[in-house]
Amino acid sequence: MGVTEDLADALAQDVLKAIDLTGDEDLVDELAQMMGATSQTAEEAFLTAVRVRRANIKARQILLAKVRAFKAAQDNDKG
Repeated sequence: MGVTEDLADALAQDVLKAIDLTGDEDLVDELAQMMGATSQTAEEAFLTAVRVRRANIKARQILLAKVRAFKAAQDNDKG
């Protein structure tokens, strides 16, 4: 990735951690608005990184639930 994407992704990771800690979902919008005032490119890269990371988290949760359900069904079939 380029510098813009690298910096945006690092910030996105930190913001998502801060949201987990504080519960403040407005952090993404606040930072995006500030970034957009100085660099639309940075704002777009940040928002993209947040969306991609959130989608990845959700997909992993779904995958984990499917695997757990499969294992539970196998255990029930054995017992």
